[in-house]
Amino acid sequence: MNFEYFIAKRIVSAREYKNSISSPIIKIAIISIAIGFITMLISIATGVGLQKKIHEKVSAFNGDVIISNFDTNFSNDSQNPISKTQDFYPKFTSIESIKHIQATASKGGVIRTATDFEGIVIKGVGADYNWDNFSDFLVEGSLPNYTDKLHEDILISEYLTRRLHLKVGDKVTTFFFRKDSSKPPRSRSFKIAGIYNSGFLEFDEKFVIADIRHIQRLNKWTEDEVGSFEVFVEDFDQIDAIGNQVYQETNSLLDSQTINERYYSIFKWLELFDFNIILIIGIMILVAGINMITALLVLILERTQMIGVLKALGSSDKSVRSIFIYNAMYLVSVGLFWGNMIGIGLLVLQKQFKLITLDPTIYYVTEAPVYIGISYILMLNLGTFLLCFSMLLIPSYVISKISPVRAIRFE
Repeated sequence: MNFEYFIAKRIVSAREYKNSISSPIIKIAIISIAIGFITMLISIATGVGLQKKIHEKVSAFNGDVIISNFDTNFSNDSQNPISKTQDFYPKFTSIESIKHIQATASKGGVIRTATDFEGIVIKGVGADYNWDNFSDFLVEGSLPNYTDKLHEDILISEYLTRRLHLKVGDKVTTFFFRKDSSKPPRSRSFKIAGIYNSGFLEFDEKFVIADIRHIQRLNKWTEDEVGSFEVFVEDFDQIDAIGNQVYQETNSLLDSQTINERYYSIFKWLELFDFNIILIIGIMILVAGINMITALLVLILERTQMIGVLKALGSSDKSVRSIFIYNAMYLVSVGLFWGNMIGIGLLVLQKQFKLITLDPTIYYVTEAPVYIGISYILMLNLGTFLLCFSMLLIPSYVISKISPVRAIRFE
């Protein structure tokens, strides 16, 4: 144990230190660091959590990259078919960062009941469909299985079942209009196998999941023809680069679009959260730093006589500064400890019990999502500690201006 650390430890553990004039100021500084850290932790956890949750929901209905014909205009109604015989299907082997690809087709229709009707989009999926996200969205019933014969089972949203007064097991008739409006619409009868709730109203109000073979028959396509391909990537942060690679790897008759491009306004809105998080972190660290500077200056003022004695005994300015830096960083550590305990505790409570709810029409989610990651928590702790340390170096130079003789006489 070096001399400076020994003195700093004695100062902290001394009884008069806890009853000194500086004690309330020190407590305020510790509380400000704890509150500031809690605010930073919550802002990052909720900001990143919201981004991940919205990406997860948009990706569940569209994939991360959509491959379709140039002339479809990326509408919700598959117009011209694409052959499933492609170099990139059923596995996109030329790009390593792609984890899955699936074939889909969509067609607009109207669900009609005895008392109501609702415009919807039937999304046809097949045996290659990834149900992972919908497993989390499922609130009642079961997920359809389209691996063998043609099924009438569909997956419908909770929003549509409430509007149409439907439940699991009910049969619904859906009408599909022809291009020739003079001819009567075609109809298909479906059975509700499951009900989902993604919390994303823009999708819940229109998408119904059904067997892709229904779309193929309605459009008079062969089993080899689909409306589009949905590509899922390993790392969403690299989606723009991967999207460019996908575009290069597909043939000249096909177009590709990332969900960032297709839902530009949503993801542009999410980018604002990054700026807000950085702004909150900057303000909180500045406030915590100013409080610690104030506490350090009060400590120096209160221990002026001790500084004079140490200097008179031959201690250098650097040695005396180190004593107070050790002392101040101890206070920072205490603030960070309580900030971590309370902050992570609040995040766990929100994650488990969903205490704070949100309006899905504004935020696209029903509750405030949180993302708890060890990496960003450690980086936030380290960054806060180092920035506070850097800010405390400047006021510590006040010690070099203190004269030993005057300091010993100071009262």
